[in-house]
Amino acid sequence: MVRKIVRNAASGAAILAVIAGLSACQSPNTARPASDGGKMIHDTAPPTDIPDTLQRPAILVFSKTNGYRHVDAIPAATKMFDEIAAKNGWSVYYTENGATFSPEILAKFDVIVFSNASGNLFTEDQRAAFQMFLENGGGFLGIHAAGDNSHTDWGWYMTDIIGTTFTGHPMEPQFQQATVRIEDNTNPAMAHLPDAWSRTDEWYSFDKSPRQEGVNIIATLDESTYDPGEFHGTKLPMGADHPIIWNRCAGAGRVFYTALGHTAASYSEPENVQLLTGALEWTMRLKGDGCSPNALTTPAP
Repeated sequence: MVRKIVRNAASGAAILAVIAGLSACQSPNTARPASDGGKMIHDTAPPTDIPDTLQRPAILVFSKTNGYRHVDAIPAATKMFDEIAAKNGWSVYYTENGATFSPEILAKFDVIVFSNASGNLFTEDQRAAFQMFLENGGGFLGIHAAGDNSHTDWGWYMTDIIGTTFTGHPMEPQFQQATVRIEDNTNPAMAHLPDAWSRTDEWYSFDKSPRQEGVNIIATLDESTYDPGEFHGTKLPMGADHPIIWNRCAGAGRVFYTALGHTAASYSEPENVQLLTGALEWTMRLKGDGCSPNALTTPAP
């Protein structure tokens, strides 16, 4: 178990941030092992070191990987979230324990972040707890692998949260500079960005645009500025409508997804750090409109 104290820059109060749920035999830089029959290991015992009271707003950062593990990005994101929380006086708790997803525990938090979480992560009860948390007014921020195709056996998540299916990313070269074009700069996550934002990452493609009633496309990827290529034989170009960041409602809950963030450098890139800070502000209902009143409340369990 790893603990770190994050200092509240505004008040000097100590905020407990815990990385929980790693088994003694599991390196944090490896994928979660599969059990017999190919079933993924699901946690059943929740962590015991979550503080009874967390300073609100409170962020739950979840980085469990029963699929591909972004070994560089996950710790880089942890460092970034520590800094964001300290700067804003928020509390943050880190875990890779799926049993954290119970109504009683989730009621302590205002937003759940999937920090490159991948694979079949939860039992049915844990999935239900997450859905209830979100639809009753909680927030969700999904980063990069939160929208890959390792989640396809979870119908509600794929349909009502992500809204499309990952088909791949370029391989030759894997990382390319491309232009992100901002469609909606009214969201707090995007207000600081120019209409055209050039950056380097691993660029996801999807089987269709998630653009539909109820899904607000925030930014698209300009395919003329990079080579989408193919992924293990699957051609990746999506054409003129290639969303890369979007938001939506899930009941009263606020959902924000960004496909950016494969590289560790993404989490020290000032524009992306500010984007993720604004995404947290929106999903926690501190700024911006949509889905539920713009006021901090405790989601009903």
